[in-house]
Amino acid sequence: MKFITCCLGLSAACLALWGCSTPRTVSPVDAPGNAESGTTKLLEAGAALLQDKPPIEALNAYLDGFHFYNGHPDIQMEAHHYCSVLSEDAIQCVIYDGNTRSAKIMGVEYIIDQKLFSHLPAKEKAMWHSHGHEVSSGQLVAPGIPAPAEHALMQRLAHTYGKTWHTWHTDQDKALPLGVPQLMMGFTADGQANPAMVEQRNRRLGIDAAKSKAQRADIRVPTPDPQANGWQRGDVIQIVDPTGAHLHRPTRATPENTNSRSSR
Repeated sequence: MKFITCCLGLSAACLALWGCSTPRTVSPVDAPGNAESGTTKLLEAGAALLQDKPPIEALNAYLDGFHFYNGHPDIQMEAHHYCSVLSEDAIQCVIYDGNTRSAKIMGVEYIIDQKLFSHLPAKEKAMWHSHGHEVSSGQLVAPGIPAPAEHALMQRLAHTYGKTWHTWHTDQDKALPLGVPQLMMGFTADGQANPAMVEQRNRRLGIDAAKSKAQRADIRVPTPDPQANGWQRGDVIQIVDPTGAHLHRPTRATPENTNSRSSR
């Protein structure tokens, strides 16, 4: 994954391109509790100045896409990925429900190249989803970087697989991370993603879906491993929530009014 390594080892100028030009997307929920006190803000500012944070600083790429609950393909949400490269063939991402300072961590995604994926046991493969359709359809985007750079990045991601767990289900009006982690999947064909959800994201980020799809027409998308995307075969793997707290509700779009909540 040479381009990804190069692109994720970003210069200051490229980082500015990646982050500053991206429209803001706020979290759909407010965390409970009192507002930060002056003492807490002072401690926070001091920590920001004095503490090194190498793992956090390594999160230098932003991808925006969509997930759905494994076994519940109609329950979908937008997912903001902040990623770092572990090797030429492995990436790790922290997933948020927005791209502002108040965004909530929804979960994690691990991304590996097809050659690593090919060596996994069949039962393990069923928990991973292919990225080919997300790339070719234009659903997966890297906001804020030049089109040629995004194209090269997507060309590599088309050959990868992701394993995703969500731990805080803010799409379900959960003000706290209640219940158990849920295995997530990605879309594999046209007509699966809620078109209103995708259109709302594209409008907010200023994405021309038809143009984006056309620009990626030359990207070769491999046939997914038949043992991946287990949900398509009825091989649904999910953790049963003993508390009964996890109730799947219909898709709720991210608020377009970024002034409705703090965008800190």
